Amino acid sequence: MTLKDLKQGQSAVITTVGGDGSLRQHFLDMGVIPGAQVTFVKLAPLGDPMQLRIHGYELTLRLDDAQKIGVMPIEKTTEQIKPKRRRSDHPGLGEEGRFHKKGSGDPLPDNVTLTFALVGNQNSGKTTLFNQLTGANRHVGNFPGVTVDRKDGVIKGHPNTLITDLPGIYSMSPYSGEEIVSRNFVLQEKPKAIINIVDATNIERNLYLTMQLLEMDTPMVVALNIMDEVTANGGSVDINTLEELLGVPVVPISAAKNEGVAELVRHAVHIAHYQEKPRRQDFCDATAQGGALHRCLHAISHLIEDKANKAQIPLRFAASKLIEGDGLVREALALDDEELETVEHIVSRMEKERGLDRNAAIADMRFDYIMKVCAQTVSKPAESREHKRSSRIDRILTGRFTALPMFLLIMAAVFYLTFELIGGNLQALLGSGLDALSASVRTWLTSSGVNAVITGLLTDGILAGVGSVLSFLPIIVTLFFFLSILEDTGYLARVAFFMDKLLRRIGLSGRSIVPMLIGFGCTVPAVMATRTLPSQRDRRMTILLTPFMSCTAKLPIYSFFVNAFFEKQKWLIITGLYILGILIGLLAALVMKKTHFKGEAVPFVMELPNYRLPGAKNVLRLLWEKAKDFLQRAFTIIFIATIVVWFLRNFDFHLNMVENSQGSILSVIAGFIAPLFTPVGLGDWRLVTSLISGFIAKESVVAAMEVLYPGGIAGAITALTAVSMLVFSLLYTPCVAAITSVKRELGVKWAVGTVVWQCAIAYLVTMAVYYLCMLCGL
Repeated sequence: MTLKDLKQGQSAVITTVGGDGSLRQHFLDMGVIPGAQVTFVKLAPLGDPMQLRIHGYELTLRLDDAQKIGVMPIEKTTEQIKPKRRRSDHPGLGEEGRFHKKGSGDPLPDNVTLTFALVGNQNSGKTTLFNQLTGANRHVGNFPGVTVDRKDGVIKGHPNTLITDLPGIYSMSPYSGEEIVSRNFVLQEKPKAIINIVDATNIERNLYLTMQLLEMDTPMVVALNIMDEVTANGGSVDINTLEELLGVPVVPISAAKNEGVAELVRHAVHIAHYQEKPRRQDFCDATAQGGALHRCLHAISHLIEDKANKAQIPLRFAASKLIEGDGLVREALALDDEELETVEHIVSRMEKERGLDRNAAIADMRFDYIMKVCAQTVSKPAESREHKRSSRIDRILTGRFTALPMFLLIMAAVFYLTFELIGGNLQALLGSGLDALSASVRTWLTSSGVNAVITGLLTDGILAGVGSVLSFLPIIVTLFFFLSILEDTGYLARVAFFMDKLLRRIGLSGRSIVPMLIGFGCTVPAVMATRTLPSQRDRRMTILLTPFMSCTAKLPIYSFFVNAFFEKQKWLIITGLYILGILIGLLAALVMKKTHFKGEAVPFVMELPNYRLPGAKNVLRLLWEKAKDFLQRAFTIIFIATIVVWFLRNFDFHLNMVENSQGSILSVIAGFIAPLFTPVGLGDWRLVTSLISGFIAKESVVAAMEVLYPGGIAGAITALTAVSMLVFSLLYTPCVAAITSVKRELGVKWAVGTVVWQCAIAYLVTMAVYYLCMLCGL
């Protein structure tokens, strides 16, 4: 019987784990091991993937992969609150004065910077803790892989420290680029200490990474996060015993409430300064299953000790990874053929004696010790309030008949609130204020007898261009607010769950939906978010599709033309543009799947976190960060672009000011390009100039239009031309910042290809829409 054969609500014990390669290793690292109890929760609304509960957390798995996992049905059991134990003595790990007197020991010199690696599972509150430690403005999300880049910061109150927020990972196995980044940082950059954040509400799964980090032989402190939820639900953790069993300091904290963080910092700085390493790294039982794995690990450790020292890889970590068949570690150790043959002989003998393959045996050893640790230290309720709440919400948001309608309803509400009720009204209010400011400045300059050229530059150039872009700030902030709410609550992870089957039809997995949804905010972080995808094929394909998701920088363009020509249908037309971008993206994906990106999407293995209300502080930080970024661009890139466009429009090649812009430098240059755009209804050189400026920043399109059409756009072009401009702006090349991020992720060839690909599609689709509208009499 396989996992796929279970009925909804049925529980079973895993007997075998099939498959091969990195995917199977990922299953094992996530706790899908022989002997683990698993419960089939439900199927996704479209019938695939399935949702499971294992080791106290929710996991998604496709039916094809579930068929590879053998199970034996059992009666469902529930975890009950365990009786309180007597208080044990505190080991005093990481505390000044317990193992050496103050000022003694072997401390690092005072001028040495104490570097820390902040490592933890995804959804463990890692980035929230990083913000508390450093005060950094970092986005805190609830979907795997929000931290997609390395972030450094100085711990508040400790100027000689530097902490790095590493990508959230489940293990030190090289399944995804994120895990390789984190592992390489610890192995190669050798931080003075590790702060390992552990989700106390999901301690069994989180401690799997902890055990691998202990093998690194680096000073470490465990931050036991979300302890406020554990205690609120009637649970507890015996911190003293947990410290003794792990051999490192353990500090209970609540990162969201900033509780216990000061104590954590004291321990972290102490162990880093005095280089107090973990007291325990050997977790294999010499008597378990005949001691086969114990003998195997120690034999290989003796065999490779000199090579591990030479490669500067911790011995215990190197031995366990070599047993697992980790290619990166095997290559780094540079073993000769005889040594490799000896290793293979030792491992094969262990597999025969143990009755499990090498990967499963290592995973089983770790989880076996974890379960012993939890049995002695953790008391938990049958079901937490947070999980009960999440289950009730999921009945609607991921229900069989309600998931897709609710998703469409939520997105429609987001767009309506953004473009009409909240963002639209705030935009109108800010726009009126900017218009009044511009009129007052013009009156003051004229009455003061200021030179007409300077007056024109300030009012028709800078204020008209930059001011028109600033008026769209409320819409952009509003949209980012709703996107952050959807992400931080955990809803986007559910969207990936029930959209997986649909995306598989275009050659992608459900995990790709998150970078695409982030793309509605900004293409740059969306491209970076693809690092969470383990397949290079899926990464490339997702990056090429992300620009079809209209970013907020294009909103000023849409609003500019819609306000001028289609004001009564404003939010419907803008929503229609978003839908058109998605549809064209789907068609492009089908073409990719049949041509350059043949093959199947990567398996869909993902955690579904409990729903949590996002912290107001985190949301406000994100909104300020996005508003600040927008304002910086408005007063730098757009400011410069506005001045350049104004100058080129008002002067000829002899630097004489022209009365009519037809004789300007800009008119002559753009005149050579404009005929190419005539077939799509954009033959006016001023429109072409605006589109070119949009490659610098999409907001520059509106700024350029305000300068080039001082009398207003409504009387200068037709509604048909406005439609062409909207469609072309929707689909043509992303801004230079987005293209730069594509270059950084995929290389120059793919970056240039993205520009050509997007412009070609924009040209063809705009031409089709242009002639279709002409036939309809627009």
